[in-house]
Amino acid sequence: MEHNIGSTDRNVRAVGGAVLAVLGIAILIGALEFGTAAGAVALLIGAVLLGTALTRTCLAYRLLGVDTCETA
Repeated sequence: MEHNIGSTDRNVRAVGGAVLAVLGIAILIGALEFGTAAGAVALLIGAVLLGTALTRTCLAYRLLGVDTCETA
């Protein structure tokens, strides 16, 4: 599959995804009290952001015709 996520976008997704995933896990194990649903949503969004950062492909970008890859 062709990449459509550039390096800056990838870095932001990786950091944001990691933060959300850790926050979601902390909520789910009871370290933070925001509710189970909030923890699950944070973990899910964090996992999706990390996955798109690792694969450098975003389905939503593809559907919308967005491409943040640098052209040489």
